[in-house]
Amino acid sequence: MKCALTGHRVLERNFSCAALEEKCRELIAQGADTFYCGMALGFDLVCCGVLASLKREFPIKIVACIPCADQSSRYTYEMRRLYEDLLRECDETIVLHERYEAGCMFERNRYMVDCCDVLLAYLYAERGGTWYTVKYALKKGKKIIYIHQKGEEENDLV
Repeated sequence: MKCALTGHRVLERNFSCAALEEKCRELIAQGADTFYCGMALGFDLVCCGVLASLKREFPIKIVACIPCADQSSRYTYEMRRLYEDLLRECDETIVLHERYEAGCMFERNRYMVDCCDVLLAYLYAERGGTWYTVKYALKKGKKIIYIHQKGEEENDLV
């Protein structure tokens, strides 16, 4: 089973890495073996870190889906180092564009949804790329599992 990840760049104060790890473990137990990660700040990088740790226990594959080769060019020094470290943990890297282009982030999100069987979403606001990605996944009939501060539900936020 293939799983794509989407989530906001700003994590709420009560975001739980432990809950995220638990949900990833559940997905792996249900057969998820490939995870598509957009490598954006916030949820994506946190999730990639959790999955990198889980790779030491489980035979899973992490696919970095990068909208443009210069994605991290505006990250702070610390975030760029984290990004590069996590990129080395990925088993495959897909780069859609050499440089930033209008709409390339949305293109990356559609690509990940098109590749997946299930979408793991950290969605607490109906705006931005995460909301766009969830709406696109719903339109494509994908199963969506939500993780957020109140717990996890399936296909019930929209």
